[in-house]
Amino acid sequence: MSSCCLNMPNMFPTLASEAFLSSRCIWVNGPVIVGAGPSGLAVGAGLKNQGVPFIILERANCIASLWQNRTYDRLKLHLPKQFCQLPNFPFPEDFPEYPTKYQFISYLESYTKHFDINPHFNETVQSANYNATFGLWRVKTIATGGPNPIGVEYICRWLVVATGENAEKVVPEFEGLQDFGGHVTHACDYKSGQSYTGERVLVVGCGNSGMEVSLDLCNHNANPSMVVRSSVHVLPREVLGKSTFELAVSMMKWLPLWLVDKILLILAHLILGNTEKYGLKRPRVGPLELKNTAGKTPVLDIGAFQKIRSGEIKIVPGIKKFSRGRVELVNGETLEIESVILATGYRSNVPSWLKENELFSSEGVPKNPFPNGWKGKGGLYAVGFTRRGLSGASLDAISVAHDIAKSWKEETKQKKKSMAARHRRCISHF
Repeated sequence: MSSCCLNMPNMFPTLASEAFLSSRCIWVNGPVIVGAGPSGLAVGAGLKNQGVPFIILERANCIASLWQNRTYDRLKLHLPKQFCQLPNFPFPEDFPEYPTKYQFISYLESYTKHFDINPHFNETVQSANYNATFGLWRVKTIATGGPNPIGVEYICRWLVVATGENAEKVVPEFEGLQDFGGHVTHACDYKSGQSYTGERVLVVGCGNSGMEVSLDLCNHNANPSMVVRSSVHVLPREVLGKSTFELAVSMMKWLPLWLVDKILLILAHLILGNTEKYGLKRPRVGPLELKNTAGKTPVLDIGAFQKIRSGEIKIVPGIKKFSRGRVELVNGETLEIESVILATGYRSNVPSWLKENELFSSEGVPKNPFPNGWKGKGGLYAVGFTRRGLSGASLDAISVAHDIAKSWKEETKQKKKSMAARHRRCISHF
């Protein structure tokens, strides 16, 4: 294990006899990073550049498991590639402006290889506790890569939570769904509309995933109805060939946020028309302000809205209850359907394993808003919880890696001084 040793270092002799440690533990001379998605990899790369040892723990059998295992085939990055690249490693020049998921995975694999990052795969964190007396984190895991599960315990000074906002799928409860009888799946398990050809499909959720799944179903000659319970901002992905996001970023350098929101909504109306006419009511708060305050991402349209206007994607209100082969809506309408796809989002899983309540809320996201949510007390850090996608995660990763490297170098310097002084005392006895 290049980043750690199997025995506690001699500089911590007082810990060896404490019940605080189990007989099977690994001392990590640097941080433990939980999660090998883009956030965890970006922190690892930053630490590598500064010579700081670390380990990355990943419950899946690969990097970026959300991208590799829980995304649909047609997925592309919603933003131009320059806003999605990780620190110190640009996308290949021959990649399109909006790389496919397969190109993005290839990019992440190249990133991992370039910085020589070697995560511990198939290792799930069960708990992470901070011992204030010793100033150390105790991270317990279950490793399932071998023939039998093995319990492992890591002891470290720094802990980086990089599991992100989308660690677990959200599956709402609906009356009668158990009696529906048809195929029910979450969007994370949806790959393609090919197996739904000719079917009447209810898509629950109208965010980017719900819109794109509905569009994909249309392209495979299925008949989707999309549930829209609340208001939603739909913006064109591009304005006159320029990324809407890039345009907004440029305008925010010179204009207040409320004015940028107003301009975006005027442009959206000119390009898309009145979305409310088709059942997509806009929120009262502008798209950027809503993103900043509530974390609700506007839909960047890539063709679904045209299908909504043509009636190929039917917009329906909230669900009252399911029955055999049917769904009753809150307006009294009943639809006959054969499948249900839940595009109902994701949540953090941090509260299930991190035994700490100062940096993270009960929902598993940092209490302090961006850009101040990346650092807690006792060597605890958070990356990938900014609600600002890959660019926000990259900014946090740079801050975290720099902060840990600074502390690690100071402590290493002090230890070397202490060891040198001890060596001089030993020499003086001879």
